[in-house]
Amino acid sequence: MSATKKQKTSNAPEGVTVATARCSSNIAVIKYWGKRDEKLILPINSSLSVTMDPDQMGTTTTAACSEAWKGDRLWLNGKEEDSSATRIQNCLKAIRALAGDKAPKGGLRIVSNNNFPTAAGLASSASGYACLVLALGELFGIPRDQLSAISRQGSGSACRSVYGGFVKWEMGVKEDGTDSKAHQVAKADHWPDLHALILVVSDEKKKVSSSGGMKISVETSELLAHRAKAVVPPRVKDMETAIQKKDFESFAKITMQESNSFHATCLDTYPPIFYLNDTSKAVINTVHELNSKAGEAVAAYTFDAGPNAVVYTLTKHLPHVARSLALAFPPAKAGDW
Repeated sequence: MSATKKQKTSNAPEGVTVATARCSSNIAVIKYWGKRDEKLILPINSSLSVTMDPDQMGTTTTAACSEAWKGDRLWLNGKEEDSSATRIQNCLKAIRALAGDKAPKGGLRIVSNNNFPTAAGLASSASGYACLVLALGELFGIPRDQLSAISRQGSGSACRSVYGGFVKWEMGVKEDGTDSKAHQVAKADHWPDLHALILVVSDEKKKVSSSGGMKISVETSELLAHRAKAVVPPRVKDMETAIQKKDFESFAKITMQESNSFHATCLDTYPPIFYLNDTSKAVINTVHELNSKAGEAVAAYTFDAGPNAVVYTLTKHLPHVARSLALAFPPAKAGDW
């Protein structure tokens, strides 16, 4: 679940206001891939995701404001980043515009840290921008229900990380994007028996970014257009039903089909994009073998734009699935599992 806390630190100089937010990554079970508007970050299809545990895949962001500071500065994982980057500025401008005359005066200092690999296909941009907007929203006094659309301007999938549990991002139809925002389909405690295992195949930064990759796909993949129009809409409805009914058999099948469809689109892109590696493919085969031997779905894999796997399973299958994956893919060093 995402959480925010506004505080004024006791050791901060007079006139400094501080807000801290903690936010989770989300992993889509119905994938977002492709924009109909690059500037506003409006998707070509709706998507649906599961928000992860912030202790395992989370971002913590602290934002401070003071009239004594000039300009805005931002640090990510201990390294200063360019705060003038377009997407960061889009979020800052939107927050300040909503706050109006009530906005704190002065420059901003923003420090953000991820507790999981960045830019490696585990949706770090989603939790990063969502956490940035949540912290700024708390600092500037903006209601949470207005923050989803703002976080989308940083990273599309970030609008889903504003909420916990199961979240749907409606693609919207309006040209200005005001109806393209996320809402919660089910709370985090709706399906307590559902678990996610994270298999970090590689923590290296991917060669093709998500935003760059989907732009090429929109321009060159005929499969993408068919997927957005004919494949995704019924799957979104079926997935919502599976979640509400806690139907893991259907949830697992749709999740894996969606992952396969998304990566097939990447292969149909010209030139093709390869986010999966040999280990990723081995994970896919292992999960299907587990399900085949069990005679039912005991696990479901999904891959975002990267080689790292998220494997969903139920409490009753968790020991067996975790043990099987650990044996098939032993950790590089003790304690990684």
